[in-house]
Amino acid sequence: MRNFVEKICNHYATELNFSGVCMIKIKGETVFEKAYGYANRAFKIKNEVDTSFDTASVTKVFTAVAVLQLVERGKLSLDDKIVNIIDLKGTKIPDDVTIEQLLNHTSGIADDADEEAGEDYAALFIHSPNYAIRECKDFLKNFAYKDPNFKAGTNVRYCNCSFVLLGLAIEKITGMKYQDYVTKNIFEKAGMTGTGFYSMDGINENTAEGYTNITDTDGSIIGYKKNIYSYPPTGTADSGAYTTADDLNRFLIGIQNGTLLNEQYFDILMHPHCNFYESKENNQIPGLYKRNGYAFEFFMINDEKEPFCIYKDGCNYGVSAMFSYYPEKDISLVLLSNQECNVWAMRREIQLELYKKYYNQ
Repeated sequence: MRNFVEKICNHYATELNFSGVCMIKIKGETVFEKAYGYANRAFKIKNEVDTSFDTASVTKVFTAVAVLQLVERGKLSLDDKIVNIIDLKGTKIPDDVTIEQLLNHTSGIADDADEEAGEDYAALFIHSPNYAIRECKDFLKNFAYKDPNFKAGTNVRYCNCSFVLLGLAIEKITGMKYQDYVTKNIFEKAGMTGTGFYSMDGINENTAEGYTNITDTDGSIIGYKKNIYSYPPTGTADSGAYTTADDLNRFLIGIQNGTLLNEQYFDILMHPHCNFYESKENNQIPGLYKRNGYAFEFFMINDEKEPFCIYKDGCNYGVSAMFSYYPEKDISLVLLSNQECNVWAMRREIQLELYKKYYNQ
């Protein structure tokens, strides 16, 4: 397995712009880990296996766990209406939107940039400085006054800003900043020492800068530029936490062994809560399909029994992340990149080999 994965990673690093870390663990044992490319291109500082990378929307899984912790402690209910928790007077957030609907993307609320409709997230900051958005409340002006896409609970549509509202709920209930609550109650509890909400304009040790591609008229990469003006400089509830490949495995252990959630809420986290539709996905593996519905932010690739793969991905300008877990065989696969790279295609190639070697026997 190691030789196959190394061949794939070498190919993507030399031919397809991969700069980052790949790590595979099976039953807790590391079978492959290797870093590629540069954390800082200007000074040719290489990525290491313990380098921290921007995880983009993988951050939403941390938010989901934080919400479930508050539900577990009786401080919040999944049926609670968000307007009864935080002050949204004067906005267009409907009165009937629940915490559960925000978690599983059935709230119908508008997003700041409707990426499903082709809107460009970075365009938000052409006339409004991105450095002015550092806390959950700073996002409200960009989405809370837009008309909803549909009535809550009647459809599903991926929505970044639903998690901004969840972050505000966490702050209201705990009296702590979102970043501080998650750091104390998730990162520190799980031993995630290389994980945090690092500001892109701060001084952060052993973190990878993100780079977007500069291309010529043929689409060939001719250079890179930093992504520092493409989104807010500090991660919040929907995106932007930095972590390492091994810390994502520590997070997985933390939700499995009761450190972060009890058994009941771990089970809730890892099972689907949205049944609007399912779609076939070309996984190259017969009988598997992606479930288009959300297990409180995790996606599922199912067979007829249990999920074959539970995963969460993330993508921002210049960064991409893929965290996959194969529960039957207790296999985890982490891909973190600080350049624009198709980590989804990487995952499919590695996943097919995992299936052939460990499942198709």
